[in-house]
Amino acid sequence: MDADDSRAPKGSLRKFLEHLSGAGKAIGVLTSGGDAQGMNAAVRAVVRMGIYVGAKVYFIYEGYQGMVDGGSNIAEADWESVSSILQVLVSFPGRDDHWQCAVPGLPHAGRPPEGCLQPAAARHHQPVCDRRGREPHRGQPLPEGVEWAAGGAGQERYLALVSALACGADWVFLPESPPEEGWEEQMCVKLSENRARKKRLNIIIVAEGAIDTQNKPITSEKIKELVVTQLGYDTRVTILGHVQRGGTPSAFDRILASRMGVEAVIALLEATPDTPACVVSLNGNHAVRLPLMECVQMTQDVQKAMDERRFQDAVRLRGRSFAGNLNTYKRLAIKLPDDQIPKTNCNVAVINVGAPAAGMNAAVRSAVRVGIADGHRMLAIYDGFDGFAKGQIKEIGWTDVGGWTGQGGSILGTKRVLPGKYLEEIATQMRTHSINALLIIGGFEAYLGLLELSAAREKHEEFCVPMVMVPATVSNNVPGSDFSIGADTALNTITDTCDRIKQSASGTKRRVFIIETMGGYCGYLANMGGLAAGADAAYIFEEPFDIRDLQSNVEHLTEKMKTTIQRGLVLRNESCSENYTTDFIYQLYSEEGKGVFDCRKNVLGHMQQGGAPSPFDRNFGTKISARAMEWITAKLKEARGRGKKFTTDDSICVLGISKRNVIFQPVAELKKQTDFEHRIPKEQWWLKLRPLMKILAKYKASYDVSDSGQLEHVQPWSV
Repeated sequence: MDADDSRAPKGSLRKFLEHLSGAGKAIGVLTSGGDAQGMNAAVRAVVRMGIYVGAKVYFIYEGYQGMVDGGSNIAEADWESVSSILQVLVSFPGRDDHWQCAVPGLPHAGRPPEGCLQPAAARHHQPVCDRRGREPHRGQPLPEGVEWAAGGAGQERYLALVSALACGADWVFLPESPPEEGWEEQMCVKLSENRARKKRLNIIIVAEGAIDTQNKPITSEKIKELVVTQLGYDTRVTILGHVQRGGTPSAFDRILASRMGVEAVIALLEATPDTPACVVSLNGNHAVRLPLMECVQMTQDVQKAMDERRFQDAVRLRGRSFAGNLNTYKRLAIKLPDDQIPKTNCNVAVINVGAPAAGMNAAVRSAVRVGIADGHRMLAIYDGFDGFAKGQIKEIGWTDVGGWTGQGGSILGTKRVLPGKYLEEIATQMRTHSINALLIIGGFEAYLGLLELSAAREKHEEFCVPMVMVPATVSNNVPGSDFSIGADTALNTITDTCDRIKQSASGTKRRVFIIETMGGYCGYLANMGGLAAGADAAYIFEEPFDIRDLQSNVEHLTEKMKTTIQRGLVLRNESCSENYTTDFIYQLYSEEGKGVFDCRKNVLGHMQQGGAPSPFDRNFGTKISARAMEWITAKLKEARGRGKKFTTDDSICVLGISKRNVIFQPVAELKKQTDFEHRIPKEQWWLKLRPLMKILAKYKASYDVSDSGQLEHVQPWSV
């Protein structure tokens, strides 16, 4: 990990951060609205990136009110001002959530309903005034800024819907999608049916502002009264309230906030006086900038649609993700009677392959229920390809997968065994059970297995059926997808452990921790864990290093530790180097840091694979697996009644996320993108974020900003 990594390819058309200068510019950073996990990570990124590019950065305390009052509410920030705040919840600098605005065309009086979007929009329209109508404080000039808004519209509804997906709720009430007339009876019938299937726990989620089709409120107390009166079930109401704002930010929130904070600074550097105020956001895995006023207008359009009882329009205006989540939830939560489901007479099998990954069970549940809803007979294959060859195959029903969403590991059982030496036996089982399609959920072994099954199609016609793989591995090393099920849970484990380890030394002398992560040759966990935990260095296989780099890193950290900084953190991927082992790095830092800091080391090991899946992995597994089953259904529909054999490359695919798209890529085409020796893709998107981690750790680095978000117009189906 070079201390100076400013080399750029000669003749490159790419745009690098050093092409942008913040010299002579000032950036103001404030937080507004309610507290949200990750705010501090965003503030840290803005401050450090701003200073890195040569700008002056100012904290504006007490939100927009601090901008109005000025004086001591505006103070210059330095590098150390934002040390050790990544894991802290309380917004820093402070925020004013009672700021008022009065601008034509915008809601006014009282706390702005959309966090910082509305006050930002107000400021965009005209100079803000304080509560007594005074002009902004004139004693100190305000630094120029661009509005960077996080959170905002519809978060309560979003939380309710995604929570319903993540926990497998029995029913969810949303303002944008009120229940149909007669919902009371329908809900009670469903709860009764679930109890009859021996489900002892029912969960009903009510979003803030839930209404019926007549715009009358639906409250949790009303639902409790209905359940108790009609069914006699013991019922409890839990209003989460501000508990949802508590706790330390997840790894995803920290990484997202860091990326968005840096993107906001780049947007400022690229802005001209004619550039409209923008909202920095993430679409899929791609940074975008959206005009602030269009975002505000969109939130108003949603409310107007609900007021006018145009609920389908309200769902559409919430965006493609919201509409997709709602559709997926309905398909998984409500089973039609068997006589209302047209049967396809197709058998679809589901198998887990490779090491366990949190979220696998959520993916299996989703596949089984979507498959049944599509009219297929679903089969579960136990213990991977080994169990496949031995005929460990059973039909699996709707209720069999109840409660699987939050379960860790693999309930079906999974092994690293490849199908190559069992092809004859597996073909026999495919024929015996009349398997018409196969869904494989797993990691790199699943990818290799899919390649072997593809190659065996010429010899075994049983394999000439639609096959699709859903990536699930903590290593996140499957070609064809930016993300894998399980990687987020592993990152949370790493981040939480780093927090605890640093906290364990609270009050002691200066200390550096050396942490070893899993991932094989893939440095995703080490790099992204380092970004989330605020590491000083992260050693990975993809970026070779030598003793000079190690020495440079030690010297760099030693200088930092001579300041007010008390803790250092170094992550090492388990296979980053054959000779520079965790012990070697620990001993080097211990020796060279004598008199300045002492060292401790920790090998995290298989704890990164264990535990319950994170909400992200539950939802990612649920949605991507549902999409895989929809693809299978479409393929089988093509062949219905024609006895079609699937022999083309596009009938055996890996399903993944690439930037902002969910795509099916033929496994044959992915071969050329794969480093089989080291079991990683030849190109990995997250390596572009590596300079970001270095910059935030006070290194010089060349950061490619070619892919930085360009200003786009808000489109409901692209939000």
